[in-house]
Amino acid sequence: MNIQTPVNGAELYRKLQALNDDAYTREVCERHAATIAEIMRLKKERRAVILAHNYQRPEIFEVADFIGDSLELARRSSEVRDAEMIVFCGVHFMAETAKVFNPDRMVLLPDMRAGCSLADAVTAEALADRKAELLALYPDLKVVSYVNCTADVKALSDACCTSANAVRVVNAIAAEHILFVPDKNLANYVQTQTSKQIISWDGNCYVHHQITPDEVEKVRAGIPGVVVLAHPECRKDVLAIADAVLSTSAMVRYAEQSPADKFLIVTECGLSDRLLMELPDKHFFKACKLCRYMKMITLAGARDSLVNLRYEITLPDEVREGARRALERMLELGA
Repeated sequence: MNIQTPVNGAELYRKLQALNDDAYTREVCERHAATIAEIMRLKKERRAVILAHNYQRPEIFEVADFIGDSLELARRSSEVRDAEMIVFCGVHFMAETAKVFNPDRMVLLPDMRAGCSLADAVTAEALADRKAELLALYPDLKVVSYVNCTADVKALSDACCTSANAVRVVNAIAAEHILFVPDKNLANYVQTQTSKQIISWDGNCYVHHQITPDEVEKVRAGIPGVVVLAHPECRKDVLAIADAVLSTSAMVRYAEQSPADKFLIVTECGLSDRLLMELPDKHFFKACKLCRYMKMITLAGARDSLVNLRYEITLPDEVREGARRALERMLELGA
């Protein structure tokens, strides 16, 4: 297992200065450094790995064994080998996905309140009813579910997808009619990239949906030459004015490889924090919002999760097996 060397307070303070966030004072960084050291010790004792989503607090990145988007974390969850438990610093449906791929390992979520507005937009019962209605009209219908949904919704799906591979999955699946759940904005984007008929669910990520073109244009007007990178969960009027529409992992790669040095990151603010810390020679600006669910995960919560072995994710076997089929289909079609 890869156990990192914890930072001290001064090192953490220097690293977080790139964020220009007054909340990260020297005193706060000293406290964080002490908690980070404790988490590193507990990880070793518990034989635990920590997976963290790109939207997490920057101090969480210091204890993560892997940081990524939903697709990267799904893949990493399926590749865990030498750990006895996984602490998932993300939201509930992501921890469920880790459990799907690791039925014999303990999977912990530091705060059970960390949900998702998209996942709340669809239930298994509602999906089953809608699927039955549409199959009467379109016998070839397939259900593609964005990973931002619960495991029981995944279990009723023919394949899952992420923002990074949604177009590939839809184009590869053997059907001309696709019921795409639960994100209407991502469904609209996929429709622009395929000749298939997309029937969208009426859900959205509240974080991305509230970002407006005016906010983006104000930043662009004030920073000549800035490159606008937008997440496909944004509204279509925001995507229309972006220089590139990318998943969070693709935004990281784009920023690393681009000769440009000024970027407007149009997604949840946590990704901008990660980029500011990892690419200090480039400039990253925000037309973003905070996800209240992602920010429910804290260093103290991660530590307490390891100390008290809470909160454990469990799934019924039939749900876990159905969700695994849909997720494995995603990895196959979206490769």
